[in-house]
Amino acid sequence: MFLSLRDDVAAALSDALSALDVSTADLGIEDPPENVDAALASSVAFRLAAERGAPPPQIAEEVADALDTTGYDYLDRVSLAGPYVNFHPTEAYYDDTLAAAGEEGYGRLDPKDESVVVEHTSANPTGPVHVGRARNPIIGDAIANVLDFAGYDVTRHYYVNDAGRQMAVFTWAYETFDEADLPEPERPRADYDLVRYYRKGNEFLESAPEAEREAAEDEIRAILQGLEDGDETTFERVNEVVEPMLDGMSASLERLPVTYDEFVRETRFMRDGSMDEIVDRLQDTENAVYEEDAWQLDLPNFEKKLVFLRSDGTSLYTTRDLAHHEWKFANFDRAVTVLGEDHKLQAEQLRGALDLLGNDTDQLESVYYSWVNLPEGGMSTRAGTGVDLDDLLDESIDRAREEVESRLESRIRDDDLTEDDVERIARQVGLGAVRYDIVSKQPTKAITFEWDRALDFEAQSAPYVQYVHARTCGILDEAEGVPALDGVDASTLTTPEERALLDVIARFPAVVENAADELAPHVIATYTRKFAEQFNAFYRECPVLDAEGETRTARLALVAAARTTVANALALLGVAAPESM
Repeated sequence: MFLSLRDDVAAALSDALSALDVSTADLGIEDPPENVDAALASSVAFRLAAERGAPPPQIAEEVADALDTTGYDYLDRVSLAGPYVNFHPTEAYYDDTLAAAGEEGYGRLDPKDESVVVEHTSANPTGPVHVGRARNPIIGDAIANVLDFAGYDVTRHYYVNDAGRQMAVFTWAYETFDEADLPEPERPRADYDLVRYYRKGNEFLESAPEAEREAAEDEIRAILQGLEDGDETTFERVNEVVEPMLDGMSASLERLPVTYDEFVRETRFMRDGSMDEIVDRLQDTENAVYEEDAWQLDLPNFEKKLVFLRSDGTSLYTTRDLAHHEWKFANFDRAVTVLGEDHKLQAEQLRGALDLLGNDTDQLESVYYSWVNLPEGGMSTRAGTGVDLDDLLDESIDRAREEVESRLESRIRDDDLTEDDVERIARQVGLGAVRYDIVSKQPTKAITFEWDRALDFEAQSAPYVQYVHARTCGILDEAEGVPALDGVDASTLTTPEERALLDVIARFPAVVENAADELAPHVIATYTRKFAEQFNAFYRECPVLDAEGETRTARLALVAAARTTVANALALLGVAAPESM
């Protein structure tokens, strides 16, 4: 409804400007000024001031006088507030919003004939997922959720680096050291078991006598060369560590929860010949130079050249990623990649090389993020000193359980929670706290995860929003039935709190559209906080179960619409919507 209202406003405004014989590419349609009771406003008067030679408030009055609101489904009338023209919806707008928001898929946009591959996480399979990189799967999964809900055909990929030096070191270490040489694994899972070999191998390479280290390096180089040569036995050796590592890492990510449609192996593009083709094409360009015993690309606007082939004939990650991206372009309309900010230069050089190879890089979009830190300090998988994602999730669930148990005696709702219920809620709240706290910030801003903030039931955190959903469920359960929403007259909802909540519900599809257009899931989180504030104001001022007649029916319908809306918004963020807390 909000999107349709916006279309009505744009059409009426365009007609008014035509009648005034003026035009502008930007109609200035936006949220109304604070304390103005309207659904939309236009600041177009500012854009026309120079052309009209008059102050914006005068132009706004001229525009308002020229506006004809007859014949529109959702546009009722206009009003003025200084330089702003404000637009007020019809009662049909509210009736239809209330009915639509009762549907399970409320907020989902119409299907688009456009496929999008979202690549995220893609952490090297050398150890358990650690907290510093946890922002990648959380942001990536939320972006994929939002794009899917916005009507795109979305595929989720994890790009597996199974061909670089790290994997050669890992394979050599796994084949070299015995269980007796290693400490006990931190958890009984494959990634925690195997990472001990990787750490032991790196320790050896840093401290071993030169002759032993050189012998080890010879074996590592042989593994790398075997991969380049397409040797099947070498691929199988490397896969001995890659496959179980991915299984273990996936188990951590599924707890968030984050899943993938496909794990795309880097070696795929070595084995199918596409990487060799890329090397040949790059060498044929006028930008290719052979310097310092390596083939490099001298890309425009880059100070540093891009190395794409070493003197020994081995390729680099970026070379293989070029083949990977051309494969994406051939199979999808758009390619979205979520990357740490430390990969920005590499990603920009990749785009430059793809341009050079004749690709349409408008298909490629990158979302960069800063690391997540804990107050305890730094993290490093390689050194074995990092804080693993599993540790963070366990701690969050434990703290959530303590918080839930501390609130049991003060609960207003009279449903008895079993131990299983408490455990379920603790998981929903604990995991939701981690996801919400991370995804709610703009990705490029560095953040420090803090327990007190993330698990605060009173502040604007995941539990604060989740509690709204639980409250809606409690009201509707106690009411023992939800009215048919398409038969409710929204004009019964006349208080400021009722109208404000209905207004914020109506805006949800536009918020989804904006988040998808900007690849910005934090926009959804911001919306849920505003939503929670409006619902809580409604809950305080507008009794539902104690109301009577049409008022009770309409308020129950509004609660049902709120329940669907907040559940769908939380789902886009990957946060559970508990029915009881």
